[in-house]
Amino acid sequence: MTVKAVPMNLSDMNRMGLGAPVLLMGILAMMVIPLAPIALDLIFTFNIALSLIVLLAVIYSSRPLDFAVFPTVLLIATLLRLSLNVASTRVVLLNGHTGPDAAGKVIESFGDFVVGGNYTVGFVVFAILVVINFVVVTKGAGRISEVTARFTLDAMPGKQMAIDADLNAGLIDQEEAKLRRSEVAQESDFYGAMDGASKFVKGDAIAGILILFINILGGLAIGVLQHDMAMGDAARVYTLLTIGDGLVAQIPSLLLSTAAAIMVTRVSTASDMGQQILLQLFQSPKTLYVTSGVLGLIGIVPGMPNVAFLSLAAVTGGFAYYMELQRQETEAKAEEDPVLEPEPVVTPEEERELSWDDVENIDQIGLEVGYRLIPMVDRRQGGQLLSRVKGVRKKLTQELGFLFPAVHIRDNLDLEPNSYRIVVKDATIATSSVQIDAELAINPGQVFGELPGNKSTDPVFGLEAVWIDPSQRDQAQTYGYTVVDPSTVIATHMSQILQEHAHELIGHKEVQALIDRYNEHSPKVLDDIIPGVVSVGVVLKVMQNLLKENIPIRDIRTIIETIIENVRVTQNTDELTSAVRVALGRFIVERITSGESELPVITLDMSLEQLLQQSLQAMNEGSGTIEPNLAQTMLNSLRQAVDKQEMANQPAILLVADALRGLMVKLAKSSVPRLHLVKYRIPRNCVLSKQLAPMHRRKR
Repeated sequence: MTVKAVPMNLSDMNRMGLGAPVLLMGILAMMVIPLAPIALDLIFTFNIALSLIVLLAVIYSSRPLDFAVFPTVLLIATLLRLSLNVASTRVVLLNGHTGPDAAGKVIESFGDFVVGGNYTVGFVVFAILVVINFVVVTKGAGRISEVTARFTLDAMPGKQMAIDADLNAGLIDQEEAKLRRSEVAQESDFYGAMDGASKFVKGDAIAGILILFINILGGLAIGVLQHDMAMGDAARVYTLLTIGDGLVAQIPSLLLSTAAAIMVTRVSTASDMGQQILLQLFQSPKTLYVTSGVLGLIGIVPGMPNVAFLSLAAVTGGFAYYMELQRQETEAKAEEDPVLEPEPVVTPEEERELSWDDVENIDQIGLEVGYRLIPMVDRRQGGQLLSRVKGVRKKLTQELGFLFPAVHIRDNLDLEPNSYRIVVKDATIATSSVQIDAELAINPGQVFGELPGNKSTDPVFGLEAVWIDPSQRDQAQTYGYTVVDPSTVIATHMSQILQEHAHELIGHKEVQALIDRYNEHSPKVLDDIIPGVVSVGVVLKVMQNLLKENIPIRDIRTIIETIIENVRVTQNTDELTSAVRVALGRFIVERITSGESELPVITLDMSLEQLLQQSLQAMNEGSGTIEPNLAQTMLNSLRQAVDKQEMANQPAILLVADALRGLMVKLAKSSVPRLHLVKYRIPRNCVLSKQLAPMHRRKR
């Protein structure tokens, strides 16, 4: 039997999980195992190459999360550099008396060629590099990392709310929302890690200064006392070696510090840093024209280096002129391609008779916009409102269980230029306004700063908001605001309006379509029942009652079968709706509580419940009503209880007796729309004594 040795490559080591441990063990081994000068040369060269690779990777990344492993790379590179300092110090102190090449060619080259063999010049150059690295780059990057980490953590609730708003508006699906939430969490973790990694870079700069003085003093002592060298010779040799060693370490350190500073000051865009600089720094020819003029004025001043200033002024002016020509060509090309619309064919009125075609059908759902908002609905101008509205329809259709009618969008010159109007069945339901060139920063309740801009109110939730410039988006999210664009504002507003008026948008056509879909899965089951036993109108009324209370009608099978079971007992649609609610009970409670095992509820005082029972009985007999002051006091208390529940981040659920639920729906649903009304059946000999608005928990 023969055994064949198979070499292991780097990919095999990575698959086995050995790459990182072997690298770290090798770095730590350099601190205790003496290295030959040739090994030091190779590792110093690798360290410089690694620093350049990291710097370029940072420059060409489009956003910080594209290089999320950067904090770990920064730590490993710092540890590698410190290990090299220890290894090179050992070689310098042991063999420095033999000459400048005792620690390898790299250190000798940096000590001789870079500083000209003058250790005084080398010390000054090293000191300048340390000051630049420690005082300017590292300190600034550390401060930015600290502030960014704190603000990113503070901005997480606002970003999460923005994701939830897009999800509720139908702009994104669950998978996209999950991905965005993951990115928000990764961003927070990244900047937190960068805050810690910047401390390693700062400590590395301090260590470089201390190692320099220790090496110089140690080298003088060893050279003079152990090797009987003259003080001048010892100072020259060991200082040059130490300076060379320090420069070899400080240059990669400066590169990595610069990379860290670039990373924490980046703004997430779809372009790398070079493209951002070109696009943002030179986007206006006026900037270059003014710069060219200033340089030209300086160039004609006597005594100035006229050739240098005038040459650069000419180059800058020429580049500005070239950019101006490019922009004019782009605008001219856009004007040469107008969109031609077909001319309408006008038929003389006297040549045709009136017909039913002249009777215009009203739009079930309409959106009217002022003339300044027209670009938002024009895809050729980058408008996104059409796709957002389509997303709203799709989301509501999937959520509520029936096909929402199409939304007719048109311009209305009677509206204010920045205003829009939402219409349901030719009746105006809501009107508001947006700013097309700004974004809305919504105050969710707790923010950490104020933003300049036009004060406004969120049309959906009524929260305080401010219209800001799009460039302030990151700052606003850092302060804790929820920032949305104008298209999202309109789409979210429409989503809320359509959900509240869904019961008006379902009709016989939609119900018949739902019944036909049910028959596709259970053929001929309902042929003799609908319309023989129960009419489509009864099913429609029950579904409208459910939608009024924001209960989806997706479970068409349970709804229809429950109606069939109870329709022989009663034809009252309210009672049939109550029976359907009981059948959908688990789904309703699950939807309210999001799967929690306990149900927090608000209950009525026993005396108040008895008074309402008496009032209901009198109303059924036609001889009584509820006192207005009592109703108003009860509604005020309910509003306070609902606000208290929402502040505790819990659903507002009013638990009432079976007989009282219909009355409470009529009283409270329109005045307290965020209140969920859940009924229970009171067993015999059961005394219910609960005060209005206290919290109670009942096991589901």
